[in-house]
Amino acid sequence: MKFFLRKSRFFCVTCLLAALLPVLFFSCKTAEPVPLPPAEEPPSAIMGSRCLPAEDWTRFFLEENPAADQAKLARLCALYREECAREGVNADVAFVQMCLETGFLRYGGLVTADMNNFCGLGSIGPGQPGHAFPDEQTGVRAHVQHLKGYATAEPLCGELVDPRYRWIQPKGKSPDIAGLAGTWAADPAYGEKLAALLDRLYRSRAQ
Repeated sequence: MKFFLRKSRFFCVTCLLAALLPVLFFSCKTAEPVPLPPAEEPPSAIMGSRCLPAEDWTRFFLEENPAADQAKLARLCALYREECAREGVNADVAFVQMCLETGFLRYGGLVTADMNNFCGLGSIGPGQPGHAFPDEQTGVRAHVQHLKGYATAEPLCGELVDPRYRWIQPKGKSPDIAGLAGTWAADPAYGEKLAALLDRLYRSRAQ
């Protein structure tokens, strides 16, 4: 009788484990990320994960500067999407700000193309033209990190490369593009200029 009871208990435990194992296995698996649909309206918040496809960026950019180095443009599109995804920054906002700050990669001001500085970081005057970065990725990362510092007090996800990040006080003082006027740039219309470029980007997508 005791042998029968032990055998029955063993059988029940085996059945229970067999039933639970698939549940445990699938519950512990990392869920695959669900792709977000592209945004339908131009963003105003600096933080956010939705953005237009890279081909929309490319079309918008080349409408303004058809003579641009398309290989470099493709690299920058990929880098902005990568770095913004890491930090949770809206990639449309960062990309359009790069367009504004560099004159669609024409430059012509204190910052020059060889500096890999895509947002005028540290550019104050002739004696201080801005920071130079060793490669495009570092320059894009510094830009995205600086934007995140303005938008939120959340810590950075990647290794700090922005030499001016510590000077953003308080962190999170400008959660939207309107707040960049008079803070990021002295120009009181800076936020309006970014908003106008974002509107153009989204209109060019609809054409």
